[in-house]
Amino acid sequence: MSVMEIGQKLVAAVNSGRESEDAFVVDFYDENIISIEGQGSEEMPQGMNGLGAVQGKHNWWYDNNEVHGSVATGPYCGHRDDQFVVRFNLDTTPVGGERGQMEEVAIFTVANGKIVQEEFLYLMG
Repeated sequence: MSVMEIGQKLVAAVNSGRESEDAFVVDFYDENIISIEGQGSEEMPQGMNGLGAVQGKHNWWYDNNEVHGSVATGPYCGHRDDQFVVRFNLDTTPVGGERGQMEEVAIFTVANGKIVQEEFLYLMG
């Protein structure tokens, strides 16, 4: 499967909802995935390693945010045959917080048909 096809499957999974996204992670994330967030916190470290850690991150996100809408766009592919980018637009209410919108992109690196690294970058300002 090509990098573009993996990216298309990711976009479709995110746009289909949490269960599809969870299944995608199981099928297409490498056991030793490296996940890098644009910023970290005590509850959500900036860097994580391993499939279990990424699954825990997804669970934490959904447990701590009411997701009103989530739209993924892409994949955007370029000159590298091992990477793609996806843009995410999120409409959420954090537990105990106010509803808001967020936009981010993520760079995904693929090796041997699996995502081996994801790095999230946030739209700031």
